[in-house]
This record gives sequence, structure tokens and C-alpha cells, in this order.
Amino acid sequence: MRLDAKVCVLRPWRDRDLGPLVRLANNPRIACWLRDRFPHPYTDDDGIQWLALAATLSPGTMFALEVKGELAGGIGMHEGEDIMRVGAEVGYWLGEPFWGRGIATAALRVFSANAFKQFTLERLQAQAFTANVASCRVLEKAGYVKEGVMRRAAIKNGVVHDMTLYALLRGEEASAS
Repeated sequence: MRLDAKVCVLRPWRDRDLGPLVRLANNPRIACWLRDRFPHPYTDDDGIQWLALAATLSPGTMFALEVKGELAGGIGMHEGEDIMRVGAEVGYWLGEPFWGRGIATAALRVFSANAFKQFTLERLQAQAFTANVASCRVLEKAGYVKEGVMRRAAIKNGVVHDMTLYALLRGEEASAS
């Protein structure tokens, strides 16, 4: 499955993404805003493990972001379970050479619309470090609504952070385009 977001394409991860993935992901300025499962340093072994995992996931849940034929980052979701099965948590990252070009916003819009089309979801949500102004802005520009701030909700590199919760509900994605 390929999704065209005009400034980028969302496509399945491929084994040949390993080199570019490691080069882009091995950046402390990216890792500092992501969960600890996105390691730093980011090694070949980390990339191999990610690509193997991505190959086993449900189609439409994880995509590589490509700009002009070049790997630029990734976007995906984890579906909720049990009583939370009507929703999914969205996450994304973009390599530093691609920052500030509207790529993450365009990818998130297309990804969200596709997720509502492909899955029986009522809600997509994302949690961003409140201090990560750029990521919060991406979510807002993609139509996600700020639902609140979870105070002192996360710890990263020994520092406790506030997290901002954003959500997009089924039917709202059309107005976010």
C-alpha cells in the first residue's frame, strides 16, 4: 500500500531502508522526543530489529516516509486493546534534514484519513512532550485537538516531562485536509 501525501509518500518499510534508517534515526535531537524503545545511539542491529518487526505488523499500521525517493522518517499506530479497542495511538518521526517542510503534517493527515478508512476506529490519539513545540504544531495543523496536559507524565533521559494529549475523531479527518 502506498499513500501519496504530495510532499511525501507513505509506503511499506523495506530491507534496503536499513542504511538510510540508521543514518537518520541515529540522532539525539530525534530520540530525545520519542519513547525509550526508539534508542540512541541507533545501531544497525536496532534497524534490523525494526525492519523485521515492521514486516510482521498489520498492513496499514506502519509506514516509511519517502521524499523524492529518499527515506525521510516513519509514521504508524498501535491499535488499542480491550475497552480501548475503538482507538489507536499514532506516532511519527522525521529525519532532521526534512524538518520544517510540512512533511510530517502532510503525512499525518493522509495517514489519519487512511486509518479511519481501513480500520473500525473512532479515535486516533497522540501524546507529545509539551516542550516539543514542533510536534505539537504538527498535530494541530493536521486537525488533532488538544485534550489536555498530563502533568509530570513521562521521564526521558532522567528528566520528568509534561505530555500533551491530542486526538482526532472519526469524521474530523475530512475537515483537517
